[in-house]
Amino acid sequence: METSHLSTGPCPAVLVQLNCPPCAKTSKKLRCLLCSFRSKLSSLQMMGLSQIFAIYFIFLSIISHTSIAADTLTPSQNLTDGQTLVSSNERFELGFFTPGTSRNRYLGIWYHNLPLTVVWVANKENPLTDLFGRLSLNKNGGLFLHNRSMGVVWTTNQTVGVRSPVLQLLGNGNLVIRDGGTEGNRFVWESFDYLSDTLLPGMKLGWTLSTGLNRFMQSWKSNEDPSGGDFTFRLDTPETPQLILRKRSEKQYRWGPYDGKRFSGGNELKSNPVFLPMFIYNSDEVYYTYKVLDESVLSRSVVTPLGMLQYLTWRNNSRDWTMMVTLNRFYCDRYGMCGPYGNCYPDDPNCHCLDGFIPKSPQDWRIIDNLGGCKRKYELNCSSGDGFVKYTDLKLPDKSIAWPIYSPEKCRAECLRTCACMAYTYINVHGNGSQCVVWLDELIDIRNFPDGGEELHIRMARAELDSIADAKRKNHSVIVAVIVTSTVFVMLLLGGVGWYIWRMKRATWEEERALQDNSCNNSMDENPGDDLELPIFNLATIFAATNKFSLEKKIGQGGFGPVYKGVLPDGREIAVKRLSQNSGQGLREFKNEVILIAKLQHRNLVRLLGCCIEGEERMLVYEYLPNKSLDKFIFDQIRRKLLPWKQRFNIILGIARGLLYLHQDSRLRIIHRDLKTSNILLDSEMNSKISDFGIARIFGGELTEEKTKRIIGTYGYMSPEYAMSGHFSVKSDVFSFGVIVLEIISGQKNWGFHWPDHDLNLVGHAWKLWDEENPLEFIDKLLNESFSTDEVVRCIQVALLCLQQRSEDRPTMPTVVFMLSNDNAEIPQPKEPGFCTESSSIKMDASSSGKDTSTANEVTITKLDGR
Repeated sequence: METSHLSTGPCPAVLVQLNCPPCAKTSKKLRCLLCSFRSKLSSLQMMGLSQIFAIYFIFLSIISHTSIAADTLTPSQNLTDGQTLVSSNERFELGFFTPGTSRNRYLGIWYHNLPLTVVWVANKENPLTDLFGRLSLNKNGGLFLHNRSMGVVWTTNQTVGVRSPVLQLLGNGNLVIRDGGTEGNRFVWESFDYLSDTLLPGMKLGWTLSTGLNRFMQSWKSNEDPSGGDFTFRLDTPETPQLILRKRSEKQYRWGPYDGKRFSGGNELKSNPVFLPMFIYNSDEVYYTYKVLDESVLSRSVVTPLGMLQYLTWRNNSRDWTMMVTLNRFYCDRYGMCGPYGNCYPDDPNCHCLDGFIPKSPQDWRIIDNLGGCKRKYELNCSSGDGFVKYTDLKLPDKSIAWPIYSPEKCRAECLRTCACMAYTYINVHGNGSQCVVWLDELIDIRNFPDGGEELHIRMARAELDSIADAKRKNHSVIVAVIVTSTVFVMLLLGGVGWYIWRMKRATWEEERALQDNSCNNSMDENPGDDLELPIFNLATIFAATNKFSLEKKIGQGGFGPVYKGVLPDGREIAVKRLSQNSGQGLREFKNEVILIAKLQHRNLVRLLGCCIEGEERMLVYEYLPNKSLDKFIFDQIRRKLLPWKQRFNIILGIARGLLYLHQDSRLRIIHRDLKTSNILLDSEMNSKISDFGIARIFGGELTEEKTKRIIGTYGYMSPEYAMSGHFSVKSDVFSFGVIVLEIISGQKNWGFHWPDHDLNLVGHAWKLWDEENPLEFIDKLLNESFSTDEVVRCIQVALLCLQQRSEDRPTMPTVVFMLSNDNAEIPQPKEPGFCTESSSIKMDASSSGKDTSTANEVTITKLDGR
C-alpha cells in the first residue's frame, strides 16, 4: 500500500472534535488516516445498521491509496473528502475544505504546506453539507462532483469526446483535463478559464475572442462564503482594453486604456523587481497576466470581499502573506470623483477643473461635492474654428474608442472633422504599435499623474484658443519687461524694502484697531438662524489670557491647530483652541463644532465657554481640564501607573455614557466620527470628557446611516465600512469606542502595535488571545493584578463585540452601557473583528508621530485576506 501518493487535506470538523492529530501538520499520513477511521467508528453508537455499511465503504476509500496518483485522477478513480491531489512540485493541493467558521464543504485548490490559502473553488455556489463529497472523471472527459445521494453538485459540462482523459493538478495551480490519447496531451478543460477571487501568475484576465470566453475575478461574499460577492475585476472592451473593478454594475475603480507599457493611471501595473505584468493582444486573445521574476517567491492577486485589490507575496521563511501593493488605496483611485472634465490631484483639495473649464455648480464645489464636474468656459462651435489644447501627465478618461488610423496628424484631422470628437491621443493601445484613440463623449475619471501620465488633446472653442494665445503674448511681454527692468534692480529692491516697512506699520495699526472691535458677531451673522447663546470673547481678552499665545502657555497640538492654557480676568482657567490657517478645518468645520457643542450639555462632554472670530483668527474657548488628554496617560510608561483598574473602568464608562448621550439622549443624534484617545480629556478627578466635534455629523429624523466621499478620520480608529466605502453611522463610533477600550485595558496603541510572535495589530492580538481562551494575557502588566478579573474580561468581550466586521453585528451604545454596568448581563460571543491585520509594508503610526493624521483624501487601511 503506497501511502506516500496520498495527501490528506484540511481535517474535517469531526476529526477536530475527536481530538485527532491535525492532518495537515503530521509528518505521517497514516496517523491521520487511522484517526479518520477511528472517528467513524466512534460515531457508530449513534447510527443505525444501515449507516454502518456506509462507514465501511468510506473506510475502504480512505485506505485504498493505490488508486490515487500524486497529481492525477483517471476515470477508474474517485477523490473523496479527506483525500487530495498534490502537484508534482508540491506547491498546490486539490481537495475538500471548509472556509473559516462555515460548516459547508467545498472542492478547491490551495497552497500546499501553507496556512489554508484558497486560490480556486469549484462548487462555490452549491456547497456540500457533509463529508460525503466525491469527485470523479468519466470516460468522455467530464468532471463531476457528487454529494451523498449521488446528485451532481458541480460539473465541467464537458461534451467534447476524449479518448483517454486524465485530470491533473499542474505545478502552477491549474487543474486541467488533458487528452492522453492525443499528441501533446491537449487540454480540453482547465480551471484557469474559470477564475475565483484570485489571479495566479500565468492566469489570464481577459478574452478569448474566437469563443467569447471572458475570464474575470469575483470576490467571495465573505471569508466564510466563497460564492460570488459584490465585486468583479475584469478586462473590459477588447477594442480599447482597460481594467475595471465594479461593485455589482457600478464602476468603482478603473485602469486604462493600455499605452504599451502600463494601463493608464496604474503605475503599480508596470515592471518591478518582483513581478512582470504583461498585456497580450492578438487576433484570438486579449488578456492581462503577470509572471513572478523570482521562482522562490509565491505571488497572488486577490479581490477581497470588501473590494480591495491586493498583490500579495510569500517568501521563504515567511510567517504570513505580505501585501506588496493595494491598487485602489487612494482617494483619486475612485471612479469619477471629480465629475466630467474634473482633474483629481493627490493633495487637498483633490478636485480641480481642467484649464479652460469651470465648476458646473460652484456651490457644490464649495462643500466638496465635486461629482457634478466642470463645464467649458466657452461653448464649442464645430464650424467656427474649434481646435485642440494639449494636456500632459494625465490618466486617460473613460469610454475611449480606437480608430484604425496610424498617423498622429491624420488622427488630429479626423477628430477635428468629427464634431462629436471631444479629445484624442496617439498611443500603443493594442501593444503592437501606436494608433488613434478618441473620446466621443464627456471626459470623465481623469487624474493628475506626473509619474508616467499620458498626453491628451482636448477640443476647445476658438474663444478659448484666442484666450490662451493672449495669455502667451502677455507672458512674453512679462519676460521682456523683466529683462528691461533688470538694469534697475537695485532701485526696485530699495523700493520693495520701503514698501515692506510701510506694510508692517499698517498691519500693526489694523491689529490695534481689531483689538478694540469684536467681529465675532459679524462673522457668525453669516448664519443668522443659528442662535448660539454663547459668550463672545474679543481678541484682546484672549491675548491677555494666554500671554499673546506664548510658547509656555501651549498645552497641546490638535488636528486643526494648537491649544493654549489661559486665565480670564475673573480667575477662570480656560483652554483656547486656535485654528491654524493651514489646517484642514475651514470655517464650515469651525462653525460646525461651535453649533454642536453649544447645544450639548453632559458631564462626559467637554464644555464650550465661548468663541472668537476676528480677521483670520478663529478660536474656541473651553473649560480647562488639568489632566489633558487620555493618550498622555495611557500610552506613557510612567503616568500609566497612576491609572489603576478602577480609574480605567470609570473612564471607559464615562466615554460610553457620553456616546450614549450623543447617539440617543441629546436633542440631536450626533455621530462624532473621530473618537480616539487624544480626543478624550480628563478633569481633575480623572473623569472622561469627549472633545473635538469638528467633523461630527448631525442625523435628523429617522436617518441612521449616511455615505460620504470625503473620508476624514484617524488611522487605527475608523470602522471598515467607513474607511472602505464612506458609510458611517452610530455603529462607526461604536467601532472606535471598541478600539479605545482595548487601548485602555492594554496600555498599547492599536496602530503601530508590534508583537514578536505575529504581525497583528492590537485588535488582532486581542482577538487571537480571546480565541485561544487566554484574555488575561491582554491586560496591562502595570496593573499588578489590582483588578476584578470578571470585570476586565467583560470589558474585553464588549470591546470585541463593538469591533465586529459587520456594522449590524455591533451593539448600540445603550446595550454597551448596560453590558458594562451589569455584572449579570448576558453578553454574546463576538465574531472576528475587522481590520485585525496591519500589513508590514505599511508603516503608519499616527499616535507616535506627534500629530493628527486625519485626512480627507487618503485611507490606506487594509485587511489582508489570509484564507
